[in-house]
Amino acid sequence: MSLYLEHFGLNEAPFKITPHTEFFFPGAQRGVLLQALHYAVMHEEGVIKVSGAVGSGKTMLCRMLGERLSDAADVIYLADPALARSEILDAIAADLRALPEPAADATDSPRSPSTPRLRALQDQLIARYAQGRRVVLLIDEAHAMPPGSLEEVRLLSNLESNRHKLLQIVLFGQEELDQMLQTDAMRPLRDRITQTFRLTTFAPEEVANYLSFRLRAAGAPHTQLFLPPAAQQIYKASQGLTRRINLLADKALLAAYSQGSLLVRPTHVKQAIADSAFHQMAPRILPRWFWPALLLLGGGLGGALLVLGLRASN
Repeated sequence: MSLYLEHFGLNEAPFKITPHTEFFFPGAQRGVLLQALHYAVMHEEGVIKVSGAVGSGKTMLCRMLGERLSDAADVIYLADPALARSEILDAIAADLRALPEPAADATDSPRSPSTPRLRALQDQLIARYAQGRRVVLLIDEAHAMPPGSLEEVRLLSNLESNRHKLLQIVLFGQEELDQMLQTDAMRPLRDRITQTFRLTTFAPEEVANYLSFRLRAAGAPHTQLFLPPAAQQIYKASQGLTRRINLLADKALLAAYSQGSLLVRPTHVKQAIADSAFHQMAPRILPRWFWPALLLLGGGLGGALLVLGLRASN
């Protein structure tokens, strides 16, 4: 890998799959969306939802929001969607160091806002609010949460003083989260969502800008390593999804390096596409002539069977 970086004059790999916030791309409305989320949280907008396709950059946006809020808020980041209903309160308590350990024979359930544990959490939130500190709960992969856990999120959104929400909640999830919230069972939580945002895929020109931005962030002396036709190929194969763009761009750079090229050409992108698992699993698009030909073939075959049937009857 050191030779790969040296070949292109890079300080580090520019297209990492893991979300590093120093590589956050503010284009394609990402920067505007981050500002809107920050504003909504700081102005106590209640529960906020951010949805988008798989690989569209939700986790990166979630972590960027956490960094932006860190100066004025205590941020709790829940990345495990499999947490049970009771475990959510435990996770928040662990981050805030706010709640006593429940007794072994305790019968309190966190389902009711009147339980001692929730009251202890509310007292802690009030104390932090009095100090000018907001508490923000960021939940990644919210679409994979069990219904009971989402119900606990709704109850937590009720924690408030006489005038202020004490816990700001932001849900990040795939489109399945939107579908779940449309069910009757999720109506109480849906009614508490005051702001909804959606991450869109990149347009063709945004992919080219994204590639240059990531190269610059990685220290490349020349950021136009991807020729325009190569960038266009990456857009088509990735469908504008950042995770796929990163995968293809990294593989294309490796292909260019292996051939001693300082530019990424369409041939290198073709190699990257052929080596990508999502491309191999994607359904093949049939050529335009296929269906008319099939209809003609079906009509001819039907006529032949009709003739054979008439002959047989005679």
